[in-house]
Amino acid sequence: MIETFTALLIAHVLADFWFQTDWMVRCKLRPEVLALHGAVVVATAAVFLGPAAWVELAVLGVMHVGIDIIKLGSRSNGAMAFMADQAAHLATIAVLAAVAPWMWAESPWAQLDAPWPAVVLQGGLLVTGLIAATRAGGFAVGMLMAAWQPPTGGLPDGGRMIGLLERGLIFVLVLARQFEAIGFLIAAKSILRFGTVGGDRAVSEYVIIGTLASFGWAIVVSVVTAALLAALPPLVIPALAP
Repeated sequence: MIETFTALLIAHVLADFWFQTDWMVRCKLRPEVLALHGAVVVATAAVFLGPAAWVELAVLGVMHVGIDIIKLGSRSNGAMAFMADQAAHLATIAVLAAVAPWMWAESPWAQLDAPWPAVVLQGGLLVTGLIAATRAGGFAVGMLMAAWQPPTGGLPDGGRMIGLLERGLIFVLVLARQFEAIGFLIAAKSILRFGTVGGDRAVSEYVIIGTLASFGWAIVVSVVTAALLAALPPLVIPALAP
């Protein structure tokens, strides 16, 4: 089951946060655009699980689109709506993996000789974990911070780039088990920010909330990724023939 769940999770992150363009997000109220997004969800999952699971993947696409319709109907674009939407998608993936755990075992990838099945799952999980930590985290933190007026000044998109870099660094540091370096990163950012925001309480609080949210998201995603990696079958490189 864990292999099927991981494959579905990889496909979900890619479909929602990599292959879903800004245009698709803006125009998702149009039925044809929503249907296109559903097709991308199914196609991405099919890449990892193969044509044998077409019925289950069709159900996944219908459920994904249904959850998106509910979110669109709520007219809510805040951080809580985003989290609820993603929680519903993850619950759907978990249920589907529990009902049809055989999907990964019957996929073309699983039929390859070792170590390729493990390489696909673990490599895909690392890539999508990084996407979830950086890109998805940017959406979540941005929606959270939209409730407050952002400070003016600074480089165009400078804050966004800082957030991407810090979440990416935390992802790498957690997987490398360099937890002390995360504390150093927090201290370094605090020192660099102190001189520019120390005299403005509103800006200081805005930066503190954004930093804690960004670091917290990255740490949670990184820990979950590490736990899934540990639960997957180990990557074993076969010995070369003499």
